[in-house]
Amino acid sequence: MAAKRPSPAKPAAKRALKAPRAEIGILGGTGLYEIEGIGDLREVGLRTPFGDPSDAYIVGTLEGRRVAFLSRHGRGHRRLPFEINYRANVFGFKLLGIERLISVSAVGSLKEEIRPRDIVFCDQFFDKTHRPSTFFGGGIAAHVSLAHPVCPPLAKFLYETAVGLGVRAHFGGTYICMEGPGFSTMAESKFHRAWGGDVIGMTVATEAKLFREAEICYATMNLATDYDVWHAEEGHVSVEMILENLRLNIDTAKAIIKKAVAAFPAADPATCGCRDALRNTIVTAPRLIPSALKKKLAPIIGRYVR
Repeated sequence: MAAKRPSPAKPAAKRALKAPRAEIGILGGTGLYEIEGIGDLREVGLRTPFGDPSDAYIVGTLEGRRVAFLSRHGRGHRRLPFEINYRANVFGFKLLGIERLISVSAVGSLKEEIRPRDIVFCDQFFDKTHRPSTFFGGGIAAHVSLAHPVCPPLAKFLYETAVGLGVRAHFGGTYICMEGPGFSTMAESKFHRAWGGDVIGMTVATEAKLFREAEICYATMNLATDYDVWHAEEGHVSVEMILENLRLNIDTAKAIIKKAVAAFPAADPATCGCRDALRNTIVTAPRLIPSALKKKLAPIIGRYVR
C-alpha cells in the first residue's frame, strides 16, 4: 500500500484563521509579559512565508484587552540584532490581528539631557543598516511613506502615560540604528551626535519600516541605559552597565504598558494614516504580480490586490 502523501502547507492567510486574535502587540525583552494582572496566557507558534519569528508569541489578557508579546532576540537573548528575522516577527503580529504595537528597546544616549534610565519616545530614525526591511520585491514593488515613521497618536499617548506615572520621559527624538553587535567607536559616537542623533540602538529602524508596510500603528519606548562612549565623565558602555540599568527600567516599562493598555481608546483609523499606509503605494500592475506572490503576501496586500 502506497504511503499517504503529506498535505500541502496551508497559506499563511488560512493558518491565521486558527491563530488566537489579539489587539495590542508588545515587542521587546523576554520578561515583558510578566506583568501583574495578565492572565489566560498561552504560547502561539507561527510560521510565516518569511520563516520563523524569533520565538513563540505569548498571547493573553491584560486589563480586559487581548495582547501578544514577542521576545525580539528570542528567550534567553539568542540572536544578535542582524540575526533577527524582522519580517517574520512583523508578519506574525499581522497574522494575530494586531492593530497597535509597542516596541521596547535598550538604547545609548547621545544627549546630555537624556540620562541613563530615562525613557525616550523617538519619532524619527536614521538607519545605517542594510538588512531586509520590506515585504516587497520578487515581482511586486511598493513605496511607502516614512516621513513620519511612528504613529503620532500612539507615541503621544504612551508618553503622556509615562509622565502621568512620574517617569522622566522625552517625547520625540532621532534614533540612530547601527548594525552592531559591537558598540560605537569614540569617533562614531561623536559623528552620531553631530548628525543630530538623540539615542543609538541596533533594531528599531528595521522594525518601523516593516510595521508601516503591515499597516500596524507603531511606537517605540526606548530605555536609555548609558551615554554610549562620548561622555567624558561617564564610564564607557559595557554589557554589565546596560543589563543593570535595563533591569531597573523594566518595571517602569511594564507599568507604562499596563496603564496604557487599560486606557487605550477604541481604535480609530481616522486619527492616523498607519492603517492605510499601503493605499496607492503598490506600483506593479495587479495582472503582472505572480499569483503565488499574491497568496504569500495576502495578509499584507489583500485589501488592495486580489
